[in-house]
Amino acid sequence: MIKRASWLLAGALAIAGIGCGNSSVASNPSTAPPAPSGAPRSPSSPPPAPAPPAKGAEPGDILTVLSVEHQVDVPTETDGVVSELIKDEGSRVQAGEILARLDARSITAELEKAQADLRIAKNNVGYQEAELKAKQAAYTRQQQMRQYGLSSQADLEHAEFEAKGAEFDLASWKANVDKYQAEIRRLEAELDKTRIRAPFAGLVARRYIRLGQGVSKSDKCFRVSQLSPLRVQFQVPEISPRRPRMGDMVDVIVLEDAGHSFAAKIMKVSPTVDPASDSYDVTAQLTGAGLADLRPGMAARVGWPGTAGGKP
Repeated sequence: MIKRASWLLAGALAIAGIGCGNSSVASNPSTAPPAPSGAPRSPSSPPPAPAPPAKGAEPGDILTVLSVEHQVDVPTETDGVVSELIKDEGSRVQAGEILARLDARSITAELEKAQADLRIAKNNVGYQEAELKAKQAAYTRQQQMRQYGLSSQADLEHAEFEAKGAEFDLASWKANVDKYQAEIRRLEAELDKTRIRAPFAGLVARRYIRLGQGVSKSDKCFRVSQLSPLRVQFQVPEISPRRPRMGDMVDVIVLEDAGHSFAAKIMKVSPTVDPASDSYDVTAQLTGAGLADLRPGMAARVGWPGTAGGKP
């Protein structure tokens, strides 16, 4: 009996110890296990930290890039092989200046043949004009001789036939002259297509082709870009308290030099609201000094009045 009583006493003490351990965990919230995902947060718990803003941007700023009105990829107008590269990346060019040439030997040979045919046709026109003049004179003499009975009717008709034939021969050679002139114009146009030209004055920003490369019609060959005037295109929310207007000034900050702002004048405002973004499309042109070091494609931000980052 004594042994059994000691066992019961030991069991009671063990149960009491477990209860005390649980109460100590509950009394100390800092040691409590984390709440499962999705469980409501206790009112006394601190709120989560806000996400940091994007690098280089301020609240309310409109991010964009510097651009120019004219920047295009210049394509080739015909098939061929690149035979000469005249301009490269970084070269300044004028409107119409040749950037590269395609192999044009076959077109040049056809053009030379057409020019020779034209010379022959013009010579024949001169010969036929002289012959027509002579045969018309002979026909006139036959008419006079027939009038006085000095020639037969057959001789008169033959002279008339010769004069009419000379007229048709002359017209045929004149048509040949027109044909060869048209052929020369066509070949000159084809030859000009082998010359890749700058569409406007600017800078060669990129070269896509290399010497000896075969290209097809409409393949990109060069990218030509203006360097100025620089502009920014951005969108102003419809809910903005101030609607953009022509002539308004905005501040533009290039992210590369965040400590320096540039003034830009609004040159274009879309008359409608873009339904996809509920915003106005706006274009502003940079003005003032210090623009020489800026280049199209630089990242920038626009502070629009009425937004958190713009001036009131």
